[in-house]
Amino acid sequence: MTSERSSSSSRPAAQGARRPGGQQAGSGARRAAPAGKNPVAQRVEQVRSALGEILQWSGPADQVLSRWFREHPKLGGRDRGMVAEAVYDVLRHLRRYRNVAEGGRGAATRRLAILGLASTLGRDGILPALDADEADWLRRVSAIDQAALPREIRLSIPDWLSEALAIEEDSDSLLAALNRAAPLDIRINPMKADRETILAELRAGVAADMAEPTPYSPFGIRLQGRPALTRWGRFEDGSIEVQDEGSQLLALLVAPRRGEMVIDFCAGAGGKTLLLGALMRSTGRLYALDVSHARLARFKPRLARSGLSNVVPVVIASENDARVKRLARKAHRVLVDAPCSGTGTLRRNPDLKWRQSPESVADLCALQRSILASAARCVAPGGRLVYATCSILRVENEGQVEAFLAAHPEFELLSAPELLADRAGGLSLPGPYLKLRPDVHGTDGFFAAVFQRRHAPAAVQAAEAEVELPEPEVELPEPEAEAAGLDDDIAVPDGEPAQGEAAGSADNPEGGDR
Repeated sequence: MTSERSSSSSRPAAQGARRPGGQQAGSGARRAAPAGKNPVAQRVEQVRSALGEILQWSGPADQVLSRWFREHPKLGGRDRGMVAEAVYDVLRHLRRYRNVAEGGRGAATRRLAILGLASTLGRDGILPALDADEADWLRRVSAIDQAALPREIRLSIPDWLSEALAIEEDSDSLLAALNRAAPLDIRINPMKADRETILAELRAGVAADMAEPTPYSPFGIRLQGRPALTRWGRFEDGSIEVQDEGSQLLALLVAPRRGEMVIDFCAGAGGKTLLLGALMRSTGRLYALDVSHARLARFKPRLARSGLSNVVPVVIASENDARVKRLARKAHRVLVDAPCSGTGTLRRNPDLKWRQSPESVADLCALQRSILASAARCVAPGGRLVYATCSILRVENEGQVEAFLAAHPEFELLSAPELLADRAGGLSLPGPYLKLRPDVHGTDGFFAAVFQRRHAPAAVQAAEAEVELPEPEVELPEPEAEAAGLDDDIAVPDGEPAQGEAAGSADNPEGGDR
């Protein structure tokens, strides 16, 4: 972590800075407006208070801020929005703001709050809340030539992250884009609506001129601003979901077909699961696995709204759970959206760059390797395995792919851009991976690699058939059933591959509903 973080937990001093010698600012100097009477002064105090909690790094910023809002129930929706905007601006530019704040007086968190609000409200908008010293300090720091600052301070990133991304093409552009707030991407539910209808309704109602189709995903809509979607009837009936366009493209890479067995190995709150289920037209079996009961619990209302009946959420103890072993070589498609550093989502989660470290990334890499190896065992011969992260770090991306292929010669690497060629219009990538960047594609930073399990030679298949491996005494639920074993045949329509022969082979890689 960087030295600038040393003051992160500083508590605010009493308002009203004193001059050297302990005297209060003289009567001729402008004093900071009392917070109780001036709405801008109130906002400074609110942002300072929220930052005082968040910068203790006790948890994710969004969770800490949500708790702070619950502790301040009198704040209206507009007030909460303005506080959140300023807080997140500070988190995005924390290292630079701390660097320039060293020359000021008073509590460090108050100076950070002033800088955040000066960015979101404009310098003139915050001056009425400042005393003379603060106003003079703000004018001086606003005149600093940012281009002359060292890269790590100018782009406000820790040293370790700067070093890790130095090998990326035009990394300054990438980091600058990650320091800007993201638009809001939503996805239509193809089981319930079409994009043109939803676009027309948005433009006529809650989103006015803010809605445009996403350039690559055929299901996405990009919104500028923050319209009140959660109270919109189309959200309540499951016609739309909030989902970044890059995440939507991952489901298109999986390309599930009707009647298949598909596993979303790290389902989380289920955004990609819902699109996979819709692409399967609610047929076959789609297992949503996750180690977190809380995340899958949050998935339940989304699943209920979606209208899908082929999804089975399953809480597992770990990637080596006995229920996972029971799925060995049975799945046509497996998606591993692995736990990662989240560095591709810094537009939305800027605190991650301050809460992650080389040590935490190394721990994540070990977990990713274990999860990917376990998920690979579930893939049937000819089946597809998609490994994905929302990270921009090569150690979590290309490095994991190279290690996996070296350890698993039974898998081959497919070209992700070729698989998306007729599904994501206008998306041009060098391959063989899907690598998305906010400065180039307008999405969060995403990575994906696509593997296919080779068909074993006939002699090997015959030898394997003669060996009966003991299966654990564990059952998994089926759609609309309490519990059922997975040792029965995969139910697929006539003409589709039978158990042990996955769709989307090299001869037909584009399988799936669009």
